[in-house]
Amino acid sequence: MTNDSTASSMKSFMDIAHEEAERAGERGEVPVGAVLVRDGEILARDGNRTLELSDPTAHAEVLVIRTACRSLQSQRLPDCDLYVTLEPCPMCAAAISFARIRRLYYGAGDEKGGAVDHGTRFFAQKTCHHAPEVYAGIGERRATETLRNFFKILR
Repeated sequence: MTNDSTASSMKSFMDIAHEEAERAGERGEVPVGAVLVRDGEILARDGNRTLELSDPTAHAEVLVIRTACRSLQSQRLPDCDLYVTLEPCPMCAAAISFARIRRLYYGAGDEKGGAVDHGTRFFAQKTCHHAPEVYAGIGERRATETLRNFFKILR
């Protein structure tokens, strides 16, 4: 159960993730955004940049994890929470696990490419060293609409 201030913070951090997703879409990237938070402070925020950086690993989640790790000079982020607009893929779920992120909040589920509640269900595997607390469906409608509109324009 969350209190009002926690729910308010969750919404505002997810709103920022949505802003990053929209910026990614404006750049022609698949519109996914992420925000990494520690003690109520944003450590990193970004959107997908795979095309811009010619890097298939430049997913929003990986970019914010890299930025926060550099900033904190640590490979682990155990007291951090990640807000992302789309269910993480297997690569991003592994990065979240390896970084030891405390909580994952995500918007839209991804039946095709997701790896948290769909597909490989990475955090449920015996080989997973760390599983964050997961909260799905936060800002789901907005995330779904952003993605749907982006792909409608491409077609």
